[in-house]
Amino acid sequence: KAQIDAVRLSAGLGEEEKHLHSLLNMASDLMKEMADVEKEYGVTARIAAIAGGQRPNPHGMNFETFILASMLDKVSEAASSRLQVMSKGRYSLRRTLERRTVRSAGGLGLEVFDMYTGRVRNVTTLSGGEGFMASLSLALGLADVVQAYAGGIHLDTMFIDEGFGALDPEALDLALDTLIDLQRDSGRLVGVISHVPELEERIDARLKIEVADNGSKARFVLD
Repeated sequence: KAQIDAVRLSAGLGEEEKHLHSLLNMASDLMKEMADVEKEYGVTARIAAIAGGQRPNPHGMNFETFILASMLDKVSEAASSRLQVMSKGRYSLRRTLERRTVRSAGGLGLEVFDMYTGRVRNVTTLSGGEGFMASLSLALGLADVVQAYAGGIHLDTMFIDEGFGALDPEALDLALDTLIDLQRDSGRLVGVISHVPELEERIDARLKIEVADNGSKARFVLD
């Protein structure tokens, strides 16, 4: 009986061994198939990880941020040509790669180069009037770039809302001269929304809002 049991056990172990070998062969085939798939799609996966910002880079930029940064370069270049005129050659705008935090992306910030000191400054260090001129320059630069890339679309009208009160008389003249040149050279309608009295002397066509006890009235004034 013991001999019979040993023969049965040996036969059972033999079948188990065959089954294990079959499983090992299947696992080996699956591993080879997985290796082929990883090799085939490895490059695509790496590109997707980089484009999605999942792989670290020095500036924390993903592909979308990279495209926006490229456009911001063009906007800042166009804006600088305006700002240099309004600031009498002192300021120009540059895109910075600085990151505010470790988790934030770099490449979409702006800094100011000061020709008087030869140094780069944070835009937050600009005075109220200087900040307004920089903002106005960026708006004009953005309009130029959008129009250039819009496939024939022309921006016929632009409105500037306030900010002129922060300018000293000389800076105000430079800002208005820039807008007048823009209107003359491009034919755009440039509207200025402001309460600064000095603007009335420089703008021939005005829509004047007068406040009264029984309500507000609007009338066109042509000089």
